[in-house]
Amino acid sequence: MTWRASVLTIFPEMFPGPLGVSLAGKALAAGTWSLDIVDIRDHATDKHRTVDDTPAGGGPGMVMKADVLARAIDSVADQRPRFFMSPRGVPLTQAKVSELARGDGALIVCGRFEGVDERLIAARNLQEISIGDYVLSGGELAAAVMLDACIRLLPGVMGKEASGLDESFSEGLLEYPQFTRPQIFEGQTIPDILTGGDHSKVAKWRLEQAESLTRQRRPDLWTAYSGQPKKSGPNG
Repeated sequence: MTWRASVLTIFPEMFPGPLGVSLAGKALAAGTWSLDIVDIRDHATDKHRTVDDTPAGGGPGMVMKADVLARAIDSVADQRPRFFMSPRGVPLTQAKVSELARGDGALIVCGRFEGVDERLIAARNLQEISIGDYVLSGGELAAAVMLDACIRLLPGVMGKEASGLDESFSEGLLEYPQFTRPQIFEGQTIPDILTGGDHSKVAKWRLEQAESLTRQRRPDLWTAYSGQPKKSGPNG
């Protein structure tokens, strides 16, 4: 079954953009996933195709209108989860991405200006999602990030299934350092343990490195990881 993505935007020309190349692009061409772009302005009712108005209570900027956005969403409404990309949303995580990739797809609303009418978020059951603690000009780039993270996990998109499992965040840790030939680069060598052929030692080293990096760079992840019960090995 094809994984369906619907993106609502006032800049339809921004898509597929980076989603049309590399793994995502190949999967799109193969029909593994589909992309439906909805131009929000097509659902305005005036000759100027107006999608925004001044904020109630005053203030700078403009706010996207609830009625126009509602018509745009209703034009593709189904049972897929609906999202609004917003810096005030809950953080996008690998766990959330994995959950979405196992479903039927997603509908994503891309905001512009100062945001959207709050009533629309509740009326159309939009989940607010953030890709980081910073503000972009609009939700389109954030939507592309979320879609790329989902698409690469769809069956058959990545060459090896393990490449989607043994990476940053899959076990609550940042990924361990990677190396490849040449053996010596500007005086630096590949760690001997990675070329010794002992897979159990390699696995132990990689875990130690992942734990060390996570502890140093992401104490928030380390706190969550270190408080989890660890998986049992083959001997208990």
